[in-house]
Amino acid sequence: MTLDIAARPRRSVLYMPGSNARALQKGKELPADGLILDMEDSVAPEAKAEARSQIKAALDEGGYGSREIAVRTNALDSEWGEDDVRAVAHMKCHAVVLPKVESAAMVLQAVALLEAEGAPDDMAIWCMMETPLGILKAEEIAFAHRRVGCLVMGTSDLAKDLKCRHTADRLPFLYSLEYCLLAARAAGIAILDGVHLDLSDDDGFRASCEQGRDLGMDGKTLIHPKTIAAANEVFAPGADEVAWAEKIIAAHAEAAAAGKGLVVVDGKLIENLHVSEAKSLLALAHDIAAREA
Repeated sequence: MTLDIAARPRRSVLYMPGSNARALQKGKELPADGLILDMEDSVAPEAKAEARSQIKAALDEGGYGSREIAVRTNALDSEWGEDDVRAVAHMKCHAVVLPKVESAAMVLQAVALLEAEGAPDDMAIWCMMETPLGILKAEEIAFAHRRVGCLVMGTSDLAKDLKCRHTADRLPFLYSLEYCLLAARAAGIAILDGVHLDLSDDDGFRASCEQGRDLGMDGKTLIHPKTIAAANEVFAPGADEVAWAEKIIAAHAEAAAAGKGLVVVDGKLIENLHVSEAKSLLALAHDIAAREA
């Protein structure tokens, strides 16, 4: 049984360097659904300890509102990794993000560290899927423990290991994206798409968001605040989707009241599965509206 992770919006999840105190403060004002406060790639070796203490201080201070907060540690096999996880166990955040996860054993190692430190029962583990072996073990990782709440695609590191190119259609990544998506959905957990590296390519970024949305991703990880608005727009239910959801829910309820099991709306057969999907979409739309009010 996994944690209850399905309900909240994760349209935009922004990486923020933990060694940059100004950025940690800025994150409290940004319209991102979530933040990943980072101790790994964006932090130089000599600043790792400072990043850890600054992240804890910022979270102790609070002010992040309804944003989902995750903290990315260094790899468990690095000189900082285990101490990072132990430290996150005492931080006021929703999740710990583990880089380069390649097995259930790595997840269970992190679980043992968290629980030895008395981490809250609802602190989730987000697994970075960014190596060939990690992708191949996606199912094992997604089902490793009830704390696993999200798979986070790390397409930059994956591209390096695959020796592939970042093409506009992202064809080199499609198998990895779809396989991890299957694993996440089978386990009932969330999944976030990888970052778009070219900050000057607004059209390409939007296309990448649209592709991720069409594949079934919950949202996109970001590396700059300028991309938040587009990700929020693309991954939010559109007005036409909301109107259609409301229409089929009402039509189905009317049919059920009349003793009918099936209903046709605008020439389309509506069944229980469509109604369930429509209710989930409306719940997401209402949650987004409440957060942005």
